[in-house]
Amino acid sequence: MSAKPISRFPVPDLASLPEDLRTKLLAIQEKAGFIPNVFLALAHRPDEFRAFFAYHDALMEKEGGLTKAEREMIVVATSGANECQYCVVAHGAILRIRAKDPLIADQVAINYRKADITPRQRAMLDFAMQVALQASTVGDEDLEDLRDHGFSDDDIWDIGAIAAFFALSNRMANLTNMRPNDEFYLMGRVPKNK
Repeated sequence: MSAKPISRFPVPDLASLPEDLRTKLLAIQEKAGFIPNVFLALAHRPDEFRAFFAYHDALMEKEGGLTKAEREMIVVATSGANECQYCVVAHGAILRIRAKDPLIADQVAINYRKADITPRQRAMLDFAMQVALQASTVGDEDLEDLRDHGFSDDDIWDIGAIAAFFALSNRMANLTNMRPNDEFYLMGRVPKNK
């Protein structure tokens, strides 16, 4: 296991956190078996932690036209383009699990254009990358292209909002020098011990 610090900034211990944050982190630990470093690193600023994860959950845990695996594809592809090690590794693990595919996250992170995805998913990622890297170039024709692939306006909003939110997340992870938990590297690649 890595002994390197998980952030350039102070990382509070669980006992010092406000009750709501401590409860959330202990619930995550119970479910996952560990606390992802993003929670610990962002707990440094409790009000921002609450706002960040409220928006994260609103985007990533909702039902809608995008599957949860497709939502993770957006995160992995745009995070790769933004050179965010933490998000590629952590969300790559979640993508492998949600897609039930041990190869997809690496393909999407490196070059989604060559990944084993559908033409619809490729259009989704083309647009997500545009929002993440060149949002000022988005035009009506880009939305029409997505509609031609069967995406609703709500889906298009979700694609753009996820790409934009994780552009923020990528920048914060790079600012803090956030390290991925070692546990993420094998998740979804090897069978889970029963």
